[in-house]
Amino acid sequence: MSGLARQDRGPQNRAGWLAVSPALLWTVLFFAIPFLGMVLISFSVKGAGNGLGNYSQFFSNPSYWRAMTNSLEVTAIVTVISVLLAYPFAWILAFVVPERWQRLALMLAVLPFWTSYVVRSYAWLLVLAEQGVINKALVASGLLSDPVQLANTRAATVIGFVHFFVMLLTLTIYANLKQLSPNYRKAAADLGAGPMQSFIHVVLPLTLPGIMVGAFLTFVLAIGDYITPQILGGNNELLMPQLIMMQIGRRGDFGSASALSILLMAVVTVAYIACARWLKIERA
Repeated sequence: MSGLARQDRGPQNRAGWLAVSPALLWTVLFFAIPFLGMVLISFSVKGAGNGLGNYSQFFSNPSYWRAMTNSLEVTAIVTVISVLLAYPFAWILAFVVPERWQRLALMLAVLPFWTSYVVRSYAWLLVLAEQGVINKALVASGLLSDPVQLANTRAATVIGFVHFFVMLLTLTIYANLKQLSPNYRKAAADLGAGPMQSFIHVVLPLTLPGIMVGAFLTFVLAIGDYITPQILGGNNELLMPQLIMMQIGRRGDFGSASALSILLMAVVTVAYIACARWLKIERA
């Protein structure tokens, strides 16, 4: 019987492998092989030195370590601010906006995604410039006597990131809120819980997976972004993507750039493992 069962499963297994083979081939060709090549290149040293020199210089060079610290700080700030802004926005879309207007509201919410990423960054650069809209409004209102430096700062980088990622988080949290049955809140109210207690003890724990998925996507996209820090932050503060590009563009040191990229991927992997319980990862 067991032999017949295995024979019956044979065509199903072949059909299953045939179905996933395009995605598997794509992953091998465009991720596994390039990643393996990057790992090999990371052990090549420009000039004299051993194979681990590209990794050891990260820990011995304060500027390299500071670039990683800056990236983690900026990414953490962006993620926290985006979550704090996106959750109320998603709540309003899900429970305050009438059902017939929600599609229109969602379309308006995703409008920033329709604009080029580079164009949005340069638009914020113009808004935050010394003669930009914000400085002119503050000076005209009398709150400031002279324009302040907003562009080419960490604050400008954070603003540019938040403008983009708050919409991404809103969509993930909104989808989670819409899946939440209203019976949970009704049951909490029947048991004597007030609106705040119902939110803290019922709604928030049940929507935490949606928050964590959006926060993780924000973390991954922000920590590896080169365009926004380069345009809005200028060269006043070095982040990891800028450091990696400097190794290639200025020094032509592909080994060092590969090693730094792998270290950045290791940080993302640690963040993934930390968020795995909320990302609903099924373990065998």
